[in-house]
Amino acid sequence: MDLPQKLRSLFLLPLVAPLACGGAPASAPPPPRQAAAPAPAAPAAPASAAPAAAAPAAPTKAGPRADATLMPRRMLFGNPDRMSPQISPDGQRLGFLAPSDGVLNVWVGPAQAPASAKPVTKEQSRGVRTFLFPYAKDYVLYRQDKAGDENWHIYAVELKTGQIKDLTPFDGISAMFEGMSPKIPNEILIGMNDRDKKVHDLYRVDVRTGERKLVRQNDGFVGFVTDHDFKVRLASRMTRDGGQEYLDLTGKEPKPFVAFGPEDAVTSEAIGFDAADKTLYFRDSRGRDTSALVTLDLRKAKPAVLAEDAKADVSDVIVHPKTGKVQAAASERERKRWQVLDKSIQPDLDALRAVADGELDVLSRSLDDKRWTVGYTVSDGPVRYYLYDRDAKKATFLFTNRAALESQPLVKLRPVVIKARDGLELVSYLSLPRGADPDGDGKPDRPLSMVLLVHGGPWARSSFRLDPMHQWLANRGYAVLSVNFRGSTGLGKKFVNAGDLEWAGKMHNDLLDAVDWSVAQGIADRARVAIMGGSYGGYATLVGLTFTPETFACGVDIVGPSNLVTLLQSIPPYWAPMLELFAKRVGDPRTEDGRDLLRTRSPLYRADQIKRPLLIGQGANDPRVKQAESDQIVKAMTSKGIPVTYVLYPDEGHGFARPENSMSFNAIAETFLAQCLDGSYEPVGGDFKGSSVTVPVGAEAVHGLSAALPRP
Repeated sequence: MDLPQKLRSLFLLPLVAPLACGGAPASAPPPPRQAAAPAPAAPAAPASAAPAAAAPAAPTKAGPRADATLMPRRMLFGNPDRMSPQISPDGQRLGFLAPSDGVLNVWVGPAQAPASAKPVTKEQSRGVRTFLFPYAKDYVLYRQDKAGDENWHIYAVELKTGQIKDLTPFDGISAMFEGMSPKIPNEILIGMNDRDKKVHDLYRVDVRTGERKLVRQNDGFVGFVTDHDFKVRLASRMTRDGGQEYLDLTGKEPKPFVAFGPEDAVTSEAIGFDAADKTLYFRDSRGRDTSALVTLDLRKAKPAVLAEDAKADVSDVIVHPKTGKVQAAASERERKRWQVLDKSIQPDLDALRAVADGELDVLSRSLDDKRWTVGYTVSDGPVRYYLYDRDAKKATFLFTNRAALESQPLVKLRPVVIKARDGLELVSYLSLPRGADPDGDGKPDRPLSMVLLVHGGPWARSSFRLDPMHQWLANRGYAVLSVNFRGSTGLGKKFVNAGDLEWAGKMHNDLLDAVDWSVAQGIADRARVAIMGGSYGGYATLVGLTFTPETFACGVDIVGPSNLVTLLQSIPPYWAPMLELFAKRVGDPRTEDGRDLLRTRSPLYRADQIKRPLLIGQGANDPRVKQAESDQIVKAMTSKGIPVTYVLYPDEGHGFARPENSMSFNAIAETFLAQCLDGSYEPVGGDFKGSSVTVPVGAEAVHGLSAALPRP
């Protein structure tokens, strides 16, 4: 389960489609008391019923069709060429992520000659995914865990000497980057749970020496808001009703500053201070449906609205690097839309929009604001990156993230809005195979096999972008549909709150309504619809095959929880301050009534209803959805003689971060889907090379898998 943005570190990057964690496997789960929960759309038979016969992932009569002419998986799921360019605060250096000996590392070179960049980090097995330049000259910071355990450490690289220092050298901790300031260039703020695993104390850390000083001990807060002098001004905490309150810490005792009720808790949050530490920016949905960008008076906590969108939350901002003033704000319903607040950057945005097609993002700016890095996102091509000279109003092309895609037959992502049965509008994205829609009306000339891709979170969303899953599956001949079901974020508080306590209920109904829509539109063949997703999307897959066992032809579950009780009883210790959020929105594992609700919404207790083929992928080190979540349902299925294929990675966590593992799992999933949907697949070839893939159960059910697995 991914957390709302305000509850995550700025340094945190979801791996696949995040969720929470699991618990110990239950060999014989007790039947739940059928109380509290309303029935889902098309409930399966009770758990006590005799198990229905289930067919394994059997090939079609002719068997799945291997096709060596398909776009190679490696182009989409292998390492990118280069990505995430960042300009240093002094404007002299450019950093980016690129492979070094096959592993993503940070590269740094002169801004005027990025082609001369060299790798400055030395990761050899697990790629770096986030980095930044601190204000300390000649340093780069990056974050890394071990084998997906999310015990993040923050490292500093001294560029002149190449020396790498762990700024958080403690076992079993999870460190978060909390901020930096040009006023204190050699230090950064780090949150670290070394004293108490449940909370992150706040430290000032010298990036050159590693010396740290305690700024504030955490007494049960979700997080802190600091100013540019590294003074803690506010602290946030959950309230018992699932809301969020901010306390003023500038006096002798904490005092209330501003509170958001449970209806506003996911759509409201502090963004931070401007450089003068006088203006405090918030996202605020109080008194409206969508969150607006506001400033809050520190004396009265009275909001002043700067930007709002009636149909979508403010989701992104452009901030001046020196003054800290917000200059533009973005919202996204179907596509991203920028509102310019500071007219001084309008000529820059106008000049940049003329450079390339796609949705524009300002990625970094030098402190003097003379150089920017920018990216352009389209749905049918790689991301294009440029270095922008603000004085000259000139953008110089740097690179694309995947140059090989320039020549590939990619397809466009089409936004569509689907009406749910209760009238709620579901912003969704559809891809069709190349050539399937000759008149361009968004409908194929005949119904197709379709894959319903369910995003994780669920407090996240699907967006307009180059989606590798869409491109991969459309290239294999499938229609692909991603749905922002209720509970998804970015579309207003009514929409996100409509998902409260609706796991396997109305959230699942939305997915069923999307399938019905695709069939009615002539897009999908009802008999050939697969469901697939990671984290919450994996849970939705299990719900689809257990609560509505006749709807989907098959399912692919990646790190999805099967038992909501064990899921919430084993959240990482540092998520404990957010327990009220889970209780409000998922169900309360601390009460018997709450546990009853969670059991009635848990696929584990309906495992004997599974009739269609199921593929499960899991990381052994996942701290959110622990391996036990997959182990439980695999054991429940095999004990009833119900086939399942279980793929386990000993060096992964919440998703598959290593490209070798991602490609190996997708090679298996591709053949599995071809069996179920009568599609084509690319042979495994070398896509198991370097992967840690194991298949404890069910390798024989996927065509050619047993023979392709590495031998011990």
